[in-house]
Amino acid sequence: MLRKSVMMISSAMIIALPSPVLAGVNAPEWDKVNSSFFAGKKLEDGPFIHIEAPKRAASGAQVPFAFSIDYPSTKDDYIKNVTVVVPENPVPLTAVFHFTPESGKVDVATRIRLEVDDYVHVVAETSDGRYFRNAVPVKASGGCGGTVGGDADAARKTAGQMKLAAIDPVQAGKPAQGRLMIRHPMNTGLQRDLMSQGFRPAYFINKIDVRFNDKPVLQADTYIGISEDPNFRFFFVPDKSGKLTVSAEDNEGKRFSHETEVTVQ
Repeated sequence: MLRKSVMMISSAMIIALPSPVLAGVNAPEWDKVNSSFFAGKKLEDGPFIHIEAPKRAASGAQVPFAFSIDYPSTKDDYIKNVTVVVPENPVPLTAVFHFTPESGKVDVATRIRLEVDDYVHVVAETSDGRYFRNAVPVKASGGCGGTVGGDADAARKTAGQMKLAAIDPVQAGKPAQGRLMIRHPMNTGLQRDLMSQGFRPAYFINKIDVRFNDKPVLQADTYIGISEDPNFRFFFVPDKSGKLTVSAEDNEGKRFSHETEVTVQ
């Protein structure tokens, strides 16, 4: 049953066996991930990739995490993709964020899961095809497995409820902060139901698309390494007042959407 639940997530992902010891930044676990996700790519050091995460997290299921990248954001030179990887998680691929010049700046905050002490890696791909990497160590445990309580049916009924907002002040031509919250259990497929002791099937948001006046601002492919009830801080550059929208989809094909009006000062 456990094996079946994991395989439901994605046949393209690596299943990594957890280790009780925090390995080095270039440990064998990273080498396996690197050869699978970035085969044939030269990953350069990225000191301009700034990562914020606690050295020791209170809960492996809710680890505050943010990255920002000091890099141009112009039509011809910008960060195209950012991949977040936790090598020793059961599914190492946590999320892939996609950006455009309209994103304004590459700066995202969310919450992630860690099954054991590990390095969290951030790999940035530029519009001209270069790759840069940085990583930070985080001590945390039990974020992907363990037991979960609560009414699973009730959680499904409220899944997809959203809050979306732009944080004032919003000025034309300048990066504005947006906030997105999605109610969703983000079940990993590795968690036992507290009452039945059976495994809850994998059930998670896997696509997010944020737009302003129908122009892409932030798009993301997300996996079980994103925490329950996902929330994201992001940025966009408005040229005038308009509509901020988000659409999301989960691994069962359910689609959710929300929108809010944004007034530019």
